[in-house]
Amino acid sequence: MAQGCSTLEKAGSSKSSSSVNMNHSAARFAASDAAFRFEGRIDARDISSPVLIWQGSRVLVDFEGTELALHFGAAKGVSFFDFEVDGDVSVIEVKESAEPVLIKYSKPLSTGRHRLRLFKRSEADAGYAAFRGIELASGAKVYAPELVPTKLALQFFGDSITVGACDEDGTVDQWENRATHNNALSYGALTAKALSAGYRNVAVSGMGIVIGYVPKRAGEVWNRLYPEPGSPKSEERGWAPDVVFVNFGENDDSFSKNQHMDFPAGFTDGYVALVQEMRKIYPQAEIVLLRGGMFGGAKSETLRTAWEMAVQRLETTDGRVHHFVFQHWSELHPRVTDHQEMAKELVAWLKAQPFMQRFL
Repeated sequence: MAQGCSTLEKAGSSKSSSSVNMNHSAARFAASDAAFRFEGRIDARDISSPVLIWQGSRVLVDFEGTELALHFGAAKGVSFFDFEVDGDVSVIEVKESAEPVLIKYSKPLSTGRHRLRLFKRSEADAGYAAFRGIELASGAKVYAPELVPTKLALQFFGDSITVGACDEDGTVDQWENRATHNNALSYGALTAKALSAGYRNVAVSGMGIVIGYVPKRAGEVWNRLYPEPGSPKSEERGWAPDVVFVNFGENDDSFSKNQHMDFPAGFTDGYVALVQEMRKIYPQAEIVLLRGGMFGGAKSETLRTAWEMAVQRLETTDGRVHHFVFQHWSELHPRVTDHQEMAKELVAWLKAQPFMQRFL
């Protein structure tokens, strides 16, 4: 069953913002305040300092007044967020630090009620940060935002294509500055937006089923709290996606070719095993197996053959497994326009599927 954002459950620098010192006369609201709404695979073991890990994770709250600052705690790597207030978006960077930091919204605000929406646009494997709440003007209040319940929930698993890596880059893929890697404009996020659906994204650039540009494998990470094989498994309380999308294979194909290796013989078995494990966690979900977005998924015959063998085995034994192949693809990592075309294709296909009719 789909859902909107929820409060956390207890479990065991841009032009319009800037880092500031803590204001001891301000009104402070910890992340554990019931007014905050969170969505995503988040480490909530410390409810006063939940860690925003995966791309697409979101925080929402309504607040009063003319001042606003975000309070972050310990951070690892580097994370970029869309810092949105009343629809006005700026991009902020949270760098690795053991010390807390405030990032102030510096554009003028009226004395009325406003809405904050924080969206993690960069991927989990590049960094993550603890969110400790907000600071407002003295005497200001926070409110739980009124949200329209969603009747459809979508979960995406994949690699850099699903991350949205490089989607705001120019003519060259670059990895030095993740500010241009914007999950909000990935095909998954755009598909969810078009269908007014709940959305989560668990994807790692370079990751394959058997082999890839990073040592971790999809089967080791897909159900973890953090993007590491040794991380605790994610409990995901209250999250039951209606449709699960799986998009792997590009890295198994391209990495093996770049290393002058044969396509990994264990791909089909590994792919089938991964989806079967997903079925155990999501017993009621429709599972859609995706292929495409870049050259390997679109044009590689070895990947196509191995993938189609996996699809045949899975669809034969599970009537709620389906497949879809993108026609649009890119030589580079898909840019925003490519993701838009991919989302259009996927949305059109979904709307034609019998299992989707109750959600439309």
